[in-house]
Amino acid sequence: MSEIRVAVVDDHPVFRLGMAGLLDSLPGITVVAHAASAAEARERVDDGVDVVLMDLHLGDDSGIETTRDLVRRLPDLAVLVVTMDEDDESVVAAIRAGARGYLLKSSSPEQVERGIRAVADGEAILGPQVAARAMASMMAGRTAVRLPFPELSDREREVLDLLARGYDNATIARRMVLSPKTVRNHVSNVLTKLAVPDRATAMIRARDEGLGA
Repeated sequence: MSEIRVAVVDDHPVFRLGMAGLLDSLPGITVVAHAASAAEARERVDDGVDVVLMDLHLGDDSGIETTRDLVRRLPDLAVLVVTMDEDDESVVAAIRAGARGYLLKSSSPEQVERGIRAVADGEAILGPQVAARAMASMMAGRTAVRLPFPELSDREREVLDLLARGYDNATIARRMVLSPKTVRNHVSNVLTKLAVPDRATAMIRARDEGLGA
């Protein structure tokens, strides 16, 4: 690839413009789009973009959902998450959504450049601070021998697990890096699929099946 065309998606203008300035100074990398929200990202990121630098928090929007939407529409697009979040849930959620890389905002300019070139070349890359923890979390998920509530999607099961721990929608949204509206929709779907009247009943059923531990 002779030139890597990059879009920077971040709701903080100082970081977004600073990152764009850094990238434009690098040989073979050109910033072709900026976005401060999920709506702007969906509007401005097209097949003229090779790599998206994606923050996970876009105001009231979720970078996870935005990543999933962009990758679904543009399968060849490489998304490199650059965020403050280093918890296991965020890393795994980003990779499941289709991100090819995950860096922290504390990464050096050299690490960011290396990450962009890697994902543009089809590689996957994780920052050194998160790689070991992310792999451990993903392997733990793969070794589960029994899947409770098979009628639920993976995302709905994650929501139910957090609900079973007693978390409210706002906390679930924060931990899963989703918008509150999306969490409300998932909770409603869970109640419908489990044929239970309320959250309390769903919590009891979930705990009976080992969730929420």
